[in-house]
Amino acid sequence: MATAGFELRRGLRVMWRIARADPARMFGVGAVGAVLYAAMVVAAAAVLAFVTDEVVLPAVAAGVVTTRDLVLIVVAIVGVSVVKAAGIFGRRFGAYLVQYSTQAMFRRQITERFLRLPMAWHRRHPTGQLLSNAIADVEAATFVAAPMPMALASTVLIIVAATALLLTDPFLALVGFLMGPALIVANLAFQRRMRTLVEAAQQSRGDVATIAHESFDSALVIKTLGREAAEVDRFAMTTEQLRDEMIEVGRLRAVFDPMIEALPNIGILLVFVVGAWRVQATDLTAGDLVGFAYLFRLSAIPLRVFGWLLGDIPRAVVGMERIDRVLDADVEEDDGSVQLPAGTGLDVAVTGLSYHHPVDDHLDARGLQDVDVAAMRGQTIAIVGPTAAGKSTLAWLVARLLEPQAGSVTIDGIDLQRVARNTIPDTVSIVFQESFIFDDTVANNITLGGDWTHGEIVAAAGIAQAHGFVNHLPDGYDTVVGERGTTLSGGQRQRIALARALVRRPRLLILDDATSACDPSVEAAILERLSGADLPATVLLIAYRSGSIGLADQVLFLDEGRAVAQGVHDELMVTVPGYRQLITAYERRAEERARQEGP
Repeated sequence: MATAGFELRRGLRVMWRIARADPARMFGVGAVGAVLYAAMVVAAAAVLAFVTDEVVLPAVAAGVVTTRDLVLIVVAIVGVSVVKAAGIFGRRFGAYLVQYSTQAMFRRQITERFLRLPMAWHRRHPTGQLLSNAIADVEAATFVAAPMPMALASTVLIIVAATALLLTDPFLALVGFLMGPALIVANLAFQRRMRTLVEAAQQSRGDVATIAHESFDSALVIKTLGREAAEVDRFAMTTEQLRDEMIEVGRLRAVFDPMIEALPNIGILLVFVVGAWRVQATDLTAGDLVGFAYLFRLSAIPLRVFGWLLGDIPRAVVGMERIDRVLDADVEEDDGSVQLPAGTGLDVAVTGLSYHHPVDDHLDARGLQDVDVAAMRGQTIAIVGPTAAGKSTLAWLVARLLEPQAGSVTIDGIDLQRVARNTIPDTVSIVFQESFIFDDTVANNITLGGDWTHGEIVAAAGIAQAHGFVNHLPDGYDTVVGERGTTLSGGQRQRIALARALVRRPRLLILDDATSACDPSVEAAILERLSGADLPATVLLIAYRSGSIGLADQVLFLDEGRAVAQGVHDELMVTVPGYRQLITAYERRAEERARQEGP
C-alpha cells in the first residue's frame, strides 16, 4: 500500500505540473465549466425532489395535471439542463486545449533539448527511443490532462453532494459512503501492479520505433542482401513482445474497469433497499428518496472519474519520468561567451588533444591520444591515416561536436570551449562523408532557410562542382530531390552538401572525406576551385588520394590515434615509411580498379 500511495503522490505532482505549465492558460476555463456542471448536478437533484413532492405526487393524488405544473416542470428541468450543458462544454473544451497545448509544449522542449545535447549523448541513445520520448511518452504523460477539470468538478460535487446527502438522511448517506473505501482499496492494488506493466510497455514502444527506424534507413542493404524475411522476423519479435505487454495491461484493466463500474451501482442498490425501508418507516419522504437516489447516482460518476484518473496515473508517471530523463540530462557542455568577429581564415592550434569514445560506459581504445597540430590562417592541412586512426574524431573535436577529454583546441588563440556556441556554425563548417539531403529543393538544401541570394547559391555550387549537374535537373535549383536525396547519386549529394557549407563563407572548413564519392577528376577540380576561390577559409581536409593530398600545404599523418608526423607530402613520402605504404596502397588500388574497368 505504501508503494501505491507513493505512486499516487507522484501522479498528483504530474497533474499539478501540467496544470501550472498549461501554455494556453485554458485550465481555468475547464475548471469553471467543471464547477458549473457540478453545481447544476446538485441543482438538478433539488429540482427533481421539488417536482416529485410538489408537482408529481399532488397531480397523481388529484388525477389531473395543470398547465402551470407542466410549465413549471419544463422551465426548471430545461433551465438546469442548459446551464449544465454550458458547463460540460467549458469543461471539455478547456480540458482538451490543456492536453494538446501541453503536448505541443513538451514536444518543443524535448526537441530543443535533443538539439542542444552533445553528439556523445546521442550516440548512446537509439533514434527510436528518442522518437518514443517525443511521441508516445508525451502522450502518456499528458493523457491525465483531459480528466483533470472533471476531477476538480468531481471533488466539488462529492463535497456538495455528501453535505446534501448527510442533511437529507445521515444514515442513508453512510450506507452509500461505504463504496468509497472499497474504491480506494481497488485503486491502490491496481496502481501497484499497473506501474510495472506500463513501464515495460513504454520501453517496448521505444524498441519497436528503434527497429522500424533502422529498417527504413537500411532498406537498401536489406533488399540487396535478401534479408527481408530476417528483418520482418526481428521486427515481429519486438512487436509481439509489445503486444503481449499491452495485453497484460488490457487484462488488468478488464478486471479493474468493471469493478469501478460495479461498486457505485452496488451502492445505489443499497441506497434504494435501505431508502425504501426508511420511507415505509416514515423517516423519509418519497421525494427525498428520489432526490437522494438521483444525487447519489450522480455522485457515483465522480467515483468513476477518479477511478479512470487513478487508472491512468501509472502511465502518466512513467511517461513523465522518461521525458525528464531527456530534459534533465546533465551532459550538456558548458557554453562559452566569447564572440568571434568576422574576418579571414582562422589560426587553428590543437595541443595535447585526447579523446576516447565511450562504449557501454567504458572508454574504447579508439580515438586520439596527445595529438598536436597547427594550421596557419588560410592554410590547407590534409589529415591522412588508415582506418580508425582518429581522423574523424579530430574533425569532430575541432568543430566542437565532441568535447576533448584532455588538451585543447584554440582558434585565433581562443580556447574553443570559451567560444559562444551560436557563433561556431557561422565560423566553422564541417562536411561529412555521409551527406544528409532533405526532401526539398536543391536551393533550399543549400541554404537550409538562410538568407542568401540566388547568385551566392550558384557561386557556392560552382566551387563545389555542382552547378553543372543542377542545371540539367528538371527544374534546376528548384528541383525537389526526394527524401535523403534519393534522386541524386552519392557524389551529387556530397557536392550539394559542400555547397551548403561554402555558401556560409566559413573561416574554417573541415572536409571529412567529403568528396569520397566523387571521381578523382571532380575531386581535384573542387580542391583547385577551393584554393583559387575568394574564401576566407582555413581548410582541414581528410583525404586518401595523393592528387588531393598534394594540394595541401601541410599533411598530418595519424596512426592508432597518435600524430606520427606532420610535413609536406613529398617529404613524408620519403621520410615516413608507414605514410608511403598507405599512399601507395591507395594508388595501387586505384590503378587495379582502372585496369579492371578497362578503356
